[in-house]
Amino acid sequence: MASSSSTKKNTMRLQSSAPLLLLHLLMARFSSSADLLQNPDFESLPTNLPPENSTAEFIPLNQTTTTLPGWTFEGTVLYVNAGKTVSLQRNGSHAVQLGPDGRINQTFTTEGSSGSASIYLLTITVTYSAVGGGRNCTASAAAVVSAPDSRTEVYQRDGYDGKPWQSFGVYLGNWEEGEVVDLVIESMSSDPDPDTICWPIVDSVLLKSARSLASDNGNLLPNQDFELGPEFLTNSTEGILLDQAQSPLQSPLTQWSILGTIKYIDSDHFFVPAGNAAIEIIAGNSTGIQTAVPLSQGSSYTLKFTLGDANDSCVGDLSITAQAGSVLKNYTVQSNGTGSGQSFSMTFEAGSGTTPTPISFLSLTALQTKAGAFCGPVIDDVVLRASMGVRVAMNWSFLLFLALFAASAV
Repeated sequence: MASSSSTKKNTMRLQSSAPLLLLHLLMARFSSSADLLQNPDFESLPTNLPPENSTAEFIPLNQTTTTLPGWTFEGTVLYVNAGKTVSLQRNGSHAVQLGPDGRINQTFTTEGSSGSASIYLLTITVTYSAVGGGRNCTASAAAVVSAPDSRTEVYQRDGYDGKPWQSFGVYLGNWEEGEVVDLVIESMSSDPDPDTICWPIVDSVLLKSARSLASDNGNLLPNQDFELGPEFLTNSTEGILLDQAQSPLQSPLTQWSILGTIKYIDSDHFFVPAGNAAIEIIAGNSTGIQTAVPLSQGSSYTLKFTLGDANDSCVGDLSITAQAGSVLKNYTVQSNGTGSGQSFSMTFEAGSGTTPTPISFLSLTALQTKAGAFCGPVIDDVVLRASMGVRVAMNWSFLLFLALFAASAV
């Protein structure tokens, strides 16, 4: 278990991003749509493939004579057919490999209603070791995902799920309706050998948009049940890895900062205490999430949440530190790895000043499943409530903020 001093140190690291959380994102419900890209799984065959190579596992694409439906490409790009060397059974029969200077891109037009911005999140599934010939490809190659507002490196992690294919969630940006966005996925390698076989293979790319709408359901936390995150692939069984994001406004777990690596899990393949999604804190001690909310000074609040295991053979004590304002408490559940959850609550008083109050959950656990994959505590169904008097005051404050915000925008 981490010492109290190290826990406080990492808590302060999370607190540094708290002021970035805008007040108008405090209370939200969401509408979303997914599958916004053409040929996101590369199952539509390229045109003009040489007949003698059409059944090969790796087919070089010629930029002059070949087109890849929905995508443009540059550099060394190979079309991948499932075979003995690489298995694509989970996500179909085809993929693309990005070799030296390999790059694919697709331009899309943002959707939504006039004057309303949408958040865009990407799920990307990649592998390296499927063609690595036993080599360690984790440190030498990456797929870089970029858009006008973001740039994210995606590289394979040993021990995070025990399988060659891994899915990652990426924040792309926040745009209003009708904007033209160029999504770029390209290779990057630190290996000086240009003939290395550790180049990324991209199996599927799923784009999701979501709009936030003001709503007051009595819960003061944004995205409190983690339902707004990257889109799950229908035939994916290992969840989605979410990497560190210091800003809650530029995070794949919308409106929550991420420290370290966590796993976004769905109710179809894991134990999820409430709704369709939850998070599993898998990267060991001091990994976690945080958000922040403006609260009424000196008023009393109660933070409730569910702590459990994901039904992924994670056996042992699952411990976390929960922080609400200046109050930090440790909580533990004993897991037999078959899926269970227990509700906890803590009461605290909002501090002084105008800085938003941090709400965070940090893991104190470093465990592995029977298959050797990292695992840890599941957090879900987080609720922050106050007395009726405070809640009314918050609503009037929120309405006043909206009025001032609208006036300043005119």
